[in-house]
Amino acid sequence: MTDPNSGHNHPTDQVNAARPLLKNDGIPVRKNGVVAVISQEGKLLLIRRAKNVAAPGKYCFPGGAIEAGETEEAALIRELREELGVDVKPLRRLWESVTPWGVHLTWWKAQLASQARFEPDPNEVAEVFWMTPAEVFAASELLDSNRQFMERVLSGEICLDSGDG
Repeated sequence: MTDPNSGHNHPTDQVNAARPLLKNDGIPVRKNGVVAVISQEGKLLLIRRAKNVAAPGKYCFPGGAIEAGETEEAALIRELREELGVDVKPLRRLWESVTPWGVHLTWWKAQLASQARFEPDPNEVAEVFWMTPAEVFAASELLDSNRQFMERVLSGEICLDSGDG
């Protein structure tokens, strides 16, 4: 895993294809994805995954795959439009991780457009929730990668409130 604040250069204006393949405990990266971390009034935006997608019924932050030739920011904007029907503004990269099945995830702090109204795609999203960080961490059906992210938030390793949204 790479600390986005370490000075290690990861320019986000380069396309996905130009990203180096990271490894996590010898697991080759097979796919790249992006995750939106959106907070309002001390709560975080989470979804419950629909029945017909991978990990059905699990809680997670919204996001999805980065398509060939797409920047992380463009993927974040597209995925939130597709999943929730909302516009977002990517603010800053928070963290990176690699799942046990070889998905390199980049976690982004993002801001909802003003007056955003959720219109979830029922093929991808069963429910939308606002939860406190403690509620997110306590959710028994939280995806493991999301729990690892929340462990770092709750320990103070990742700061969500830096005045950027």
